[in-house]
Amino acid sequence: MQREDLVDLNAFMAVAEEQSFTKAAAKLGTSQSALSHTVRRLETRLGVRLLTRTTRSVAPTAAGDRLLATLGPAFDNIGAELASLTDLRDKPAGTIRITTSEHAANTVLWPIIERFLPDYPDIHVELSINSGLADIVTDRFDAGVRLGESVAKDMIATRIGPDLRMAVIASPEYLARNPAPLTPQDLPRHNCINLRLSTAGGLYAWELEKDDREVRVRVDGQLTCNNIALITRSAMAGLGLGYVMEDTVADHLKDGRLVQVLQEWSQPFPGYHLYYPSRRQPSAAFALLVDLLRYRV
Repeated sequence: MQREDLVDLNAFMAVAEEQSFTKAAAKLGTSQSALSHTVRRLETRLGVRLLTRTTRSVAPTAAGDRLLATLGPAFDNIGAELASLTDLRDKPAGTIRITTSEHAANTVLWPIIERFLPDYPDIHVELSINSGLADIVTDRFDAGVRLGESVAKDMIATRIGPDLRMAVIASPEYLARNPAPLTPQDLPRHNCINLRLSTAGGLYAWELEKDDREVRVRVDGQLTCNNIALITRSAMAGLGLGYVMEDTVADHLKDGRLVQVLQEWSQPFPGYHLYYPSRRQPSAAFALLVDLLRYRV
């Protein structure tokens, strides 16, 4: 069925129900001549006359009655489905798939989702924890969560978290045995706990900044892992210096189990953003979650 068929069939139904081109034209918001042309075009395409026209009235022919009997229930079903879609706007439903890092899931997504899901029982959320940069289109995710500086330019990005900072950490015991580094150039002389990135399989170069001067330091040490929690635990055990998100160790810094060094080289950077393709038409459920996640200072 062509798109114009639906337009023509709707016009025919309006005339047949109103039994008047004038009344049907007013109902559809068009002119009487345009409506007459539309119905005539439909009759020509079907090869049968659907309406009997006189100077005083309009009535369906036998073929017109047969078509009406079929169209009536079909259009009623379409109307009911459109109404149900409107209900979805007022009562959001569906599944939302999001790829995210573990840190973002715990610090930004979970506090909202924990309150969000009980209020919307027809919405399902799937979180895929992955430290790599997933292709959300290919992998059929509705959205991804990454740091603002990592979001591709062709994506719509919504900020959902505050600025973040990294921290170089060590235990008091480690610093008692090894003088604290005063500059990034001191780091190669220390036993550092390396982070292996899953995106490229390489070791993460520590990124430090002070007074608009940025340096990337390749560190070395006995231990390498791909989990921030394990790096923190290793630093607390005195195995070396670690480099982690500052908020993940805030409590340990406060109670003295860890010490932060090179603080002046730890500058804030853009926090987490939720991103999705610009051509994506958001569902009511997705739009609702985006609004709840939106970062408000």
